[in-house]
Amino acid sequence: METTTFAATDGFPHTALVGVTDPDETLAVQGDLRAVLPLASVTKPLTAWGVFVAIERGLVDLDEPAGPAGATVLDLLDHTSGLPMEGDGPLRPVGERRIYSNAGFDVLAAHVADAVGLEFADWMLREVTLPLGMTDTDVTGRPSAGARASIHDLLIFGREVLRPTLIPAALRDLALTVSHPGLRGIVPGYGSFADNQWGLGFELKGAKSPHWLSDSFPPETAGHFGAQGSFLFIDRSRDVAAAFLSGVPFGDDHKRIWPALTDEIVARYGRR
Repeated sequence: METTTFAATDGFPHTALVGVTDPDETLAVQGDLRAVLPLASVTKPLTAWGVFVAIERGLVDLDEPAGPAGATVLDLLDHTSGLPMEGDGPLRPVGERRIYSNAGFDVLAAHVADAVGLEFADWMLREVTLPLGMTDTDVTGRPSAGARASIHDLLIFGREVLRPTLIPAALRDLALTVSHPGLRGIVPGYGSFADNQWGLGFELKGAKSPHWLSDSFPPETAGHFGAQGSFLFIDRSRDVAAAFLSGVPFGDDHKRIWPALTDEIVARYGRR
């Protein structure tokens, strides 16, 4: 593992923890590998993985009803249930608009908890974080945005997404494929897009610009960023994943450095 400094973070006025991995091992780290910071919405891909494990066990089905009337588990995973960012009542009919929803992921986790007979945090601990060796990760907060973790653990999860061990590769492929294409929606902090592409629990780069990922990334690049200045991306075209933690609210400083940083990461460590 290389200890490094990324030029794109020069002048960033906050902690900038960065890590890069290929499918086999951590390649590079900037900062404290084991410092635990809030993930905010980077929690959602982790929560989705716990849902996928329940699906693989036959305890939950993507097409079963969940959330508001007419919605399914899939609709909650890809933000098409109609539920708002926060709150109980749907804003739109199911499938009409991609409405980014913390509430939807919390409803989803409660649905899975009922199906598996455990509190969702206990399910995540037993079936996801402990089996993967993510011992720094705390999933006792909100399933939508309340987890805490280290760069070390996010890179473990990145390797899991690149080469799944807890779920079949076919289910991972589905999660990283555009679900309900062509729907308008807002990426918080970046605006409205006519085709706001999302997979199941993972945002997809698509053609969105401006974006937290560099415009050089292929449309199928998957990941998530969070309101506490965090991100995780999975670039299967280069067989690399990377994570960033800062522990401060997302703002203009993150928007300024992230596209250049993500470009620098794949230029230095991505497979060709």
